[in-house]
Amino acid sequence: MSAVSAVLITLTCILVPVSLLTVWVHDIALDTDRYVSTMAPLATNPAIQDAAVNRITHAVDVKVDGQAVTSDLAAWLQSQGLPPRAAAAVKSLGPKLDDAVDQVVTQAATRVVHSDTFATVWTQANRAAHAAVVQALTGHGRGAVQVTDGTVTLDVGTAVDRLKDQLVAAGLTPAEKIPDVDKQLVLFQSDKLAKARGAAHALDVLGNWMPVLTVLLGAIGVVLARRRRRALVTTALGAAGACLLVAIALVVARRYYLDHLPPAVQSPPAAAAVFDTLLHFLRISLRTAIVLGVVVALGAYLSGAGRLPRAVRGGADRAAYSAARWGDAHGVRTGRAGTWTDAHRRLLVLVVLLVLALVFALWNHPTVLTVLLLVLVLLAVLAVLALLAASGRAGADRAAQDGIAQGGAGPGGAGPGGAGSAGESTAE
Repeated sequence: MSAVSAVLITLTCILVPVSLLTVWVHDIALDTDRYVSTMAPLATNPAIQDAAVNRITHAVDVKVDGQAVTSDLAAWLQSQGLPPRAAAAVKSLGPKLDDAVDQVVTQAATRVVHSDTFATVWTQANRAAHAAVVQALTGHGRGAVQVTDGTVTLDVGTAVDRLKDQLVAAGLTPAEKIPDVDKQLVLFQSDKLAKARGAAHALDVLGNWMPVLTVLLGAIGVVLARRRRRALVTTALGAAGACLLVAIALVVARRYYLDHLPPAVQSPPAAAAVFDTLLHFLRISLRTAIVLGVVVALGAYLSGAGRLPRAVRGGADRAAYSAARWGDAHGVRTGRAGTWTDAHRRLLVLVVLLVLALVFALWNHPTVLTVLLLVLVLLAVLAVLALLAASGRAGADRAAQDGIAQGGAGPGGAGPGGAGSAGESTAE
């Protein structure tokens, strides 16, 4: 492997996870439709719902002075002849009245959050909030999600207003006097957010060009290598290893973040749900790259000249030829198609590989299942080509055997003379 090839392959392995990060920033974090579709399922996430219920309940904060109400009621009843002991018992109901009001508010907030209303509010707020997420990463934009000092908050004011209306309709008139208080639900907080803006802007500018550049550098590195097949295996495994390291780093970063949540974050489970959802596609991309790297390395190795690859390919060819002979014996023949496939098999395999590579490149955000599906398609096509080629060889062998048999029935064994000559010769 030349020095230039080694440098390019090393650079490719490093740039593969960086390319996945640029795609995530460009297509997920800064794309409104995909961001909304990514965050929408959180409306039914139990951790988010619990955090929303608590925040809405605290925002509503219906003030009913249970002690004052029960004291007034006890005084009035005592003036109507209620015994002092009974009046004291009525006064003691003040704390229970406060608890009952809190339960009513919590139940109403739970109904609001678990209804389609909250899902609609959540989706609309996140769509409007995308500009603020862009602001968090690039320093530009505003929305329902506010970003201040690295803190990302969601305005749940609409849900609070719905809850107030429901409480008033249920007869809890003090809810009419709920003031316009803070209605922000903290989703994410990090003092590193502002520092990441420059890197996020650079990744957004690179966008989808980084993967193309990475593939080109890797291809040039493999072509310039003295042993190209080994270079391809090295590149694929190196890229997979780099993606694995990044995936492990994400796990460590998640644990560190959740273990060091600032007081501003009101619900650690909700923060974990937001973190996991926002990085979901990046994790999938890393896993896909790891599986793809292993598959490419394995394919390149099995196409080599080593003892094991030759044994595997030889076993597959013998199995295909046995199946073709069995089919030929039972009248299943491919004729010229099999002969042509046998003659152009390598070219056909190369075309199939190029087509599948193009399909993978054009696939919108491929996953591990995408890689496995394309591998299954490749194996199926290779099996069909192997059977067609084997059928062509079986047909050619059968024709050759028929020609030999017909030649044996000619002058050498046509009649008694031939037999007599053979006998005479034997006798001699």
